[in-house]
Amino acid sequence: MNVISRPLPFVLVSSSHGTMIVNRNDYCMVDDKHGYGVGHQILSHSYHDPKEVLLALDMLSVRRQVFGDGVVAIDGGANIGVHTIEWARHMHGWGRVIAVEAQEQVFYALAGNVAINNCFNATLHYAALGAQEGSINVPRPDYLKPGSFGSLELRQTHRTEFIGQPIDYSPDSGQSVRMITMDGLGLQRLDFIKLDIEGMELEGLAGARKCIEAHKPIMLIETIKTDAAALKQLLDQQGYKHFQIGINLLAIHSGDPCLARLNFS
Repeated sequence: MNVISRPLPFVLVSSSHGTMIVNRNDYCMVDDKHGYGVGHQILSHSYHDPKEVLLALDMLSVRRQVFGDGVVAIDGGANIGVHTIEWARHMHGWGRVIAVEAQEQVFYALAGNVAINNCFNATLHYAALGAQEGSINVPRPDYLKPGSFGSLELRQTHRTEFIGQPIDYSPDSGQSVRMITMDGLGLQRLDFIKLDIEGMELEGLAGARKCIEAHKPIMLIETIKTDAAALKQLLDQQGYKHFQIGINLLAIHSGDPCLARLNFS
């Protein structure tokens, strides 16, 4: 055996979500004791955002109760797959998950986690969600150094978040990644959308106009990096009621019979 010294950032852990591949450098420290990042949360507590996960599972269950088996959910910005795995396991035998992730190395972890947890009802796309089909230049963080990789913004703005390491947004340093739309998936049914795509949520929704109009899915949309006022206006125009829950906006169409079964005011 030729022994070569090399770092091992991705490790296999036993978490509350099942066996998972996690990058142990996936963190950004706020101070000496507190940090954030999906990997950081899992390695520190064995789970990631349980309230958000349970909320999504409840939405999937109520859509099944009202519309029957065959539930379809999109995990937009899937990261390493906490939601994807939880949803797929929850919907075994009656629903499926479509997960989209734009960072290549993170996508490999997502695919490994789906495989090792036997999520046969999950389909994965190595791509970014946008308003139109094409490509986008995705920056490449250093996965051997600390950084909250799930916080990486694909497009740099004057408010781009520091994720724990400097990010080079120059075209030569990035990687061309396919951009897809939710409309382009050609779905015959769509029950639930989770969008956590680091400031590109409005673009993702623009690429989903047809399927939202046709299927009126429940949506859980992160708001911390998007124009919240523009998002609420868009949802109002589409006939949705919306509720701020933490950093997310939960949107349910006013004509969705699921709304009467849920305790939101």
